[in-house]
Amino acid sequence: MAKLSGAQIRQKFLDFYAAKNHQVLPSASLVPEDPTVLLTIAGMLPFKPIFLGQKPAEYPRATTSQKCIRTNDIENVGKTARHHTFFEMLGNFSFGDYFKEQAIAWAWELSTKVYKLPPERIIPSVFVEDDEAFAIWRDKIGIPAHRIQRIREDNFWTSGPTGPCGPSSELFYDFYPERGDDSIDLEDDSRFIEYYNLVFMQSNQDSEGKLTPLEKQNIDTGLGLERMAQILQGVPNNYETDLILPIIKTAAKIAGIKYKKSDEKTKTSLKVIGDHIRAVVHLIADGVTASNTDRGYILRRLIRRVVRHGRLIGIEGAFTTEVAESAISLSESAFPTVRERESAIKAELEREEAQFLATLGRGEKLLADIMASKPKQISGEDAFTLYDTHGFPFELTQEIAAEQGLTVDEKGFEAEMAKQRDRSRDAHETIDLTAQGALSQLKIHPTEFLGYTQPDSSAAVKALLVEGKSADSAEAGTQVQVALDQTPFYAESGGQIGDQGYLSGKDVLVRVEDVQKESDVFIHYGRVERGSLKVGDQVSAQIDLACRRRVQAHHTATHLLQAALKKLIDENIGQAGSLVSFERLRFDFNYGKPLTAEELQSIEEQINTWIAEAHATTTSVMPIADAKAKGAVAMFGEKYGAEVRVMDVPGVSMELCGGTHVTNTAEIGIFKIVSEAGVSSGIRRIEAIAGPAVLEYLNVRDAVVRDLSDRFKAKPEELPERITNLQTELKSTQKQLEQLKSELAITKSDQLVEQADSVGSFKVLVSQLEGVDPEALKTAAERLLQKLGEGAVVLGSVPEAGKVSLVAAFSPEVIKQGLQAGKFVGAIAKQCGGGGGGRPNLAQAGGRDPSKLGAALADARQQLSDALG
Repeated sequence: MAKLSGAQIRQKFLDFYAAKNHQVLPSASLVPEDPTVLLTIAGMLPFKPIFLGQKPAEYPRATTSQKCIRTNDIENVGKTARHHTFFEMLGNFSFGDYFKEQAIAWAWELSTKVYKLPPERIIPSVFVEDDEAFAIWRDKIGIPAHRIQRIREDNFWTSGPTGPCGPSSELFYDFYPERGDDSIDLEDDSRFIEYYNLVFMQSNQDSEGKLTPLEKQNIDTGLGLERMAQILQGVPNNYETDLILPIIKTAAKIAGIKYKKSDEKTKTSLKVIGDHIRAVVHLIADGVTASNTDRGYILRRLIRRVVRHGRLIGIEGAFTTEVAESAISLSESAFPTVRERESAIKAELEREEAQFLATLGRGEKLLADIMASKPKQISGEDAFTLYDTHGFPFELTQEIAAEQGLTVDEKGFEAEMAKQRDRSRDAHETIDLTAQGALSQLKIHPTEFLGYTQPDSSAAVKALLVEGKSADSAEAGTQVQVALDQTPFYAESGGQIGDQGYLSGKDVLVRVEDVQKESDVFIHYGRVERGSLKVGDQVSAQIDLACRRRVQAHHTATHLLQAALKKLIDENIGQAGSLVSFERLRFDFNYGKPLTAEELQSIEEQINTWIAEAHATTTSVMPIADAKAKGAVAMFGEKYGAEVRVMDVPGVSMELCGGTHVTNTAEIGIFKIVSEAGVSSGIRRIEAIAGPAVLEYLNVRDAVVRDLSDRFKAKPEELPERITNLQTELKSTQKQLEQLKSELAITKSDQLVEQADSVGSFKVLVSQLEGVDPEALKTAAERLLQKLGEGAVVLGSVPEAGKVSLVAAFSPEVIKQGLQAGKFVGAIAKQCGGGGGGRPNLAQAGGRDPSKLGAALADARQQLSDALG
């Protein structure tokens, strides 16, 4: 058996299939084109349109080492030998070329000749009804029949309720062949590990479950790199391979511990760090930034789990960038992007880690407040609030509570977690190949795009959809989706919106409002204005040239903006998203701080200088390797084929781009930045306008300035000073008003002291103060409690129509009786159609129904009497 490094295993796989005439393709991004999944979760996902027949294959055979992420089993990471969030799937694919016999023969040759696995340690499985695969293993490969396992559930692959499907054959490695063949149980993880899966896409399944042979049979395979590394390196789990162990050792060194000498709990935390940091590094490298939604939420969750497990093994300060460096070093030879994006990766980690460490501090303080009320147990609801709202790990809640002799209601916490899981899901593990809508069933050929050089063309209507369903015709007044054989209309992609215009024919007119692209089919969204449109009609397609010119100006201006940012601000700035429309452009970029007014002005001036210099632009099509060699910049989120379109503003900007552009920068006219702001951690956004949109923008602002000048009887240049003076006067007046309100509230509250009731050894005061705002009400409650001593004060007010304000102040002895101001006033506020909360000793709440305030205060008085009497 060959003892190979992870890098050698990967390279030998690719070299083996390259020698079998497979095209070696780079890994696709973890951010997939497929809208049905959040992340790339399998090696076959980038080839989905080919398997569906929506897109022709560029090569009959391909092989890849695909980055993948799955988070559906995140809780098992580090606890089992083989669960990961990030993994590499080595795959070989056939698109209507070879089939079962060659796929099986090559899998066997790779396993036994290249990786030199002993044949007696390999157990193949086949679908229970796949006699063909069984016979190949038995007769062609020579596996004894009793060693070929027939399985039903796990050995038939489907893409969804309908669509391509077929049987599969899996290869298992046997760690203990000496146990014999009499009782082979492939479910025994301690003995067997599945390392290679061969899927034979041979059928199409309809809605009734009927299988019919596919016109072209395909092969989709996956060999787990980490699993093969475990086998060939002779280690007990994937984490101790050279793909992950160096990261684990880095984390252990920071913590001042040794992995081999650690207990199982510590080893689990180290494994989680080793796994998750790989996922984090590649996600950020592929343009994902932390947020509270979708991919960003998955990234944030992974980073926080890294930080939490670092804390559990004794790491107190920031450490993620150091372990990230280890992961980058391990990956950069196979995936150069991680080194190219090193600064962005580390900056994102620094920000997220700092924010979460601050969150942990706040969480500890809130937990201390909860424990100060001496509860018998930390409730599941409180633990979940700490976890969900403040990012405070449940394990830390348990640990800190245990130090105080308290337990945490784990069942209650899990119940709250279950509710959350119903509200949001992780990336799905299954890939739906049938979610492209009605068009995927129509077998339409790709649309020929003529719009780079032709603003109009004749075209044939190839498909027509009405309300998402295939139709033969559509009458006037109907909203339609139209597919043509060729079109001058640009379909939305690369941030540029689709063209607008008209389709016209004999007695028919369709206004096109938008154009989208499904695989390579352009879908024209519009409305039949006149006549009847039918499948097969010949129409004249005409884009709106005025709209096209506006979007061209904005698109080329976007390229100039990126060039100016790289030149004047930071050469490492990269695009993180964009929108190019008729009205404006929006450009998102990675940068850690706001741009100053001076920087924005210099960017604007530089772009307008390039416009005035009247640079001619050129576009050319070339192999992607040539484009990159020339220094062309790739646009974020775009997927490129072997041939790419390069848009060049000589001496200024060169980018890979499939959009439409001006032929000379002078056509842009003028460029104006409208705003700059942060949109998420580490991501800034500039919104700008160019060409005719600038005139419209200036006209609106000129009208506003004229109106203000008339109102203030001032010249335009005098307006800032006049407004500043008014603001100063207003602030002074507001301060005086607030002071008077506070004094009035105190005067009113002082009159209430005598109304306090004696309840046991406590003083209780519940009352309503009219027209007092929340801040003054809080001041009054604190002052009254000081005068009463040990006791409880609950005050309510209606500061304005439709608004209720409540405050509760409890003394330490009241809190010892099990009452908390936050929970108490929150419950009372619910009676007034609101809510709120705060600390055990002082809390505020609000409501929307003043008519219920009297009854709510009466209930508060009764509850306090019952609890303290």
